[in-house]
Amino acid sequence: MKKLLLALVILMVAMAFVTTGCKSEPEQLTVQIFDRGTDGGRSIAHDNAWMDWIKEKVKADLNIDVTFVPVGRWSEGTDMVNLMASMSAPDLCYTYNLGMVNSFRDQGGILNLAPFVDRYLPDLKILLGEDTAIAGKEFIYRDADPQTGHIYSIPSYRVALAQRNVFVRKDWLDALGMAVPTNTQQFYEMLVAFRDRDPGNVGRNRVVPFGVNSDVRWGLANLIQPSIDANISDRDRWVLNVADRNIAMPGYKEGTRMMNQWYNEGLIYRDFPLMTVADDFYNMIKSGVVGAFCQNWDLPYRTDYNIIGDLRRNVPNADFIPVDAITSADGVTRKDMFDKAGLRIFIPSFSKNHIAALRYLNWLAKPENYQFIQIGHEGLNHVIENGVPRLTAAPPGDPWFVNSAMNIDITMPMNGIELGSTELNARVLALGYGGFDPNVIVNAYQTSIRNARAAAVWQATTTVNQYDQTLQTKADDLITQAIRARPADFDRVWDAGYADWLNSGAQEVLNERSSLYPR
Repeated sequence: MKKLLLALVILMVAMAFVTTGCKSEPEQLTVQIFDRGTDGGRSIAHDNAWMDWIKEKVKADLNIDVTFVPVGRWSEGTDMVNLMASMSAPDLCYTYNLGMVNSFRDQGGILNLAPFVDRYLPDLKILLGEDTAIAGKEFIYRDADPQTGHIYSIPSYRVALAQRNVFVRKDWLDALGMAVPTNTQQFYEMLVAFRDRDPGNVGRNRVVPFGVNSDVRWGLANLIQPSIDANISDRDRWVLNVADRNIAMPGYKEGTRMMNQWYNEGLIYRDFPLMTVADDFYNMIKSGVVGAFCQNWDLPYRTDYNIIGDLRRNVPNADFIPVDAITSADGVTRKDMFDKAGLRIFIPSFSKNHIAALRYLNWLAKPENYQFIQIGHEGLNHVIENGVPRLTAAPPGDPWFVNSAMNIDITMPMNGIELGSTELNARVLALGYGGFDPNVIVNAYQTSIRNARAAAVWQATTTVNQYDQTLQTKADDLITQAIRARPADFDRVWDAGYADWLNSGAQEVLNERSSLYPR
């Protein structure tokens, strides 16, 4: 009996030694992180207090050593293509560019995740929940091929779906005695008054009724999109959305024609093609010469850009308010909002650590992990206000400075603060803009999503994706050229550019999409 007990003790010690030995050799994992530079007090993207916290906790929880690999936020396309081509991409990657994912997939560069979902991603499946665009489908399967069931990317979800707003100088309206515009004609008359009456006293030769930079496709979207046929079917909305551009949709040309008219009347900033640096555009707004513009739904209130704060240093009583004025043919202020799907998460097929990547991704889906990454330390990154956290900015250069809003570059499964309920999420969103009444933020959000809808979704695997970058560039160039053309030349410029766009691959994309989505 004693010999048996001794043998059992020896066996248990040996097993403990083996187990301890295994734990002493952690798995290795590389994870992508967007690098947004160090301007504005940002820390080094892959080497800061947030990264250290994650490394320590993942090592303790999963016995995985994480190394973060920086990828330029604004050079992402080139950087990721180079990393994938050299087979040196991180084990866990993400991008907002689904077309790029599809291109990597078509070249055999992405791992099929379908066999791993149930075993390794249970918490992520629960967190992502149902797909609001496809009834009865779990969101984790949004990108699954309907024929094979293969999953080459998993979408994160957007907590807030607002996309863009048109903002107007309320103090200029007050100086003119004009009401907030509620339809397209009133908005046009407002811009004319800005041009002719210079309510900001900035000088007739300096006033910019409507400001926009070189990304005119985005900066005029809320003015052009309402011209798209309001009765277009979801099928055609999907088929005609080529390379994330809407120029093929019925009515888009006429919306651009209206912008051409406004441009030639001096209502739109004349040199917008030359304004390629975002900060130059923001500085123009802050200088006080811009009467209206269209950008991200919350741009004037964001602390990282400080649009209104800097503007008021130049013009003390200045204010921008969101307006809901550009109407479609049926009188509705139709506009876009984001689909629930945000960035796409994928694992390169050549990754030797794909299981560690999956385990880390599931770790990110646990509330005790992602909530700290989102809100950080009380007293430094947030304070509790009426039961919910209000984000506060750590001082520039502080190790806990947040490089991206709500640390969205780190919290891969979601974009936005997730506290477990729609009510709490809305309350914390409104508190996340220091110095502004939460009601101002709520109003901007509601204005942006009013009468808005996301792009149509269809579960089909497209193979004609190699033209995406070319088609995006050509579509954007066409919009720019058409807006700047003489009114008499508008149709010639548009029709020639559109034909070239079709011949550059768009027709091939349209043909495939039409075949994939039955009538």
